[in-house]
Amino acid sequence: MKITLKLFASLTDYLPPESKYTNIVALDIAPETTIDQLVEQYRLPEKLVHLVLVNGSYVAAELRATRTLAEGDVLAIWPPIAGG
Repeated sequence: MKITLKLFASLTDYLPPESKYTNIVALDIAPETTIDQLVEQYRLPEKLVHLVLVNGSYVAAELRATRTLAEGDVLAIWPPIAGG
């Protein structure tokens, strides 16, 4: 099943080299894959997975272990952002 993964800010370091400047990668994943499983598969540090959206809707941290992805979903992940 095909989805789109978008990683932002420092998380772009975890994308394949050809995707680092677009921050987008198309993935073919197994049906019923959860957000947490995908995060683990791409070895994203848990402390850097802060803001998670699926198709523009926020997914709370406590729901990511059970929230499965569907064909055509867009998963976007941001690290914590600090600034002044």
